Amino acid sequence: DGTELTAKPKRSFYAARDLYKYRHQYPNFKDLRYQNDLCNLRFYKNKIPFKPDGVYIEEVLNKWKGDYEKLEHNHTYIQWLFPLREQGLNFYAKELTTYEIEEFKKTKEAIRRFLLAYKMMLEFFGIKLIDKTGNVARAANWQERFQHLNESQHNYLRITRILKSLGELGYESFKSPLVKFILHEALVEDTIPNIKQSALEYFVYTIRDRRERRKLLRFAQQHYTPSEHFIWGPPRKQKSEGSKTNKKPASPISIPNSRISKHKKPKEPKNTSPSGSSAGKTTEEKKVELTKSGEENYQDEQEMNCDAVRHNSEKNSDTDTSQLSKSEEIHDTSDRKEDASHSKKDNENLNNDCGSHPGTIEKDLCNTENSSNNTSADLQDNLDKDTLSGGITTKTKDELK
Repeated sequence: DGTELTAKPKRSFYAARDLYKYRHQYPNFKDLRYQNDLCNLRFYKNKIPFKPDGVYIEEVLNKWKGDYEKLEHNHTYIQWLFPLREQGLNFYAKELTTYEIEEFKKTKEAIRRFLLAYKMMLEFFGIKLIDKTGNVARAANWQERFQHLNESQHNYLRITRILKSLGELGYESFKSPLVKFILHEALVEDTIPNIKQSALEYFVYTIRDRRERRKLLRFAQQHYTPSEHFIWGPPRKQKSEGSKTNKKPASPISIPNSRISKHKKPKEPKNTSPSGSSAGKTTEEKKVELTKSGEENYQDEQEMNCDAVRHNSEKNSDTDTSQLSKSEEIHDTSDRKEDASHSKKDNENLNNDCGSHPGTIEKDLCNTENSSNNTSADLQDNLDKDTLSGGITTKTKDELK
């Protein structure tokens, strides 16, 4: 019992959603279907009985009044006495329509009986209506009825329906006095403490006027014990919002990521050529084949040193504005275009030297031509050596050829 008393209550999202729909005139898609039926209005005109019991409204108001056992255990009459624009547990009772509501307000006979039904239910709860403005007070048998109300919590659903129906049928001003009375009895007098949670979750939020709701909630906050357990309303869904906020820094538009991408650019020459294009890469490979490994390493070190110096200079001159980062990226792209054009020129020169054949055929032709030129040069050198040495050659012309 101690843990239940100290446990912090939680507000229901279902209750908040249900009352929000009610306050904002939740739509009824069956207006066209039931606009000519008017069963709720005809029931209050004493023309049809409520189903499934088959009892007329005059019999309920005259014979059921004061019969607390019948009012307690019968669960089919409440949907007929206090109709709403939503389906209840009694599926024989039909929802109100907007057309029926307007006709109900114009019918004095129906309004008179509706107020009598409201008084009957208030007396069942131990409350009495004292004036036409909706003010209420304790009834003569309030002690007995409050004890019963504190234990039979299914009546809290009935009170919620009664409050909703008052607002639908033109008695919105009756809600605030009743809710204020219930909060006072539950929080200040402590006569019906079990009802305070339903009063804060449901009863208060049936009131459509926001200022009136605020007054009642402030009154409840002043008298709520313990005060640190008072909750103004259901908490927001912070999990989904937290996940969205965690994902925001990962967006590519953010400034820190643009800085990181900018600083990563100088590291690219380690694996690629300075030009960054495929054409430049092929020319570089051909140059590497002609150069020695020591010179290659030396050039790579020089390029890395140059890149490091350029990286430090850019890092020192970097500002926090995004315009500078954009201009630097534009310069980088222009440099890449220039390098790509130089690499294309190198390929053209290479094609002119080795012929018009593309790809590896150019390389093979160049190698065969160079090898043939080298063999003829070697034969000429041998002839020159023989003549210079003064030796007499007996080789024929065919052998020489």
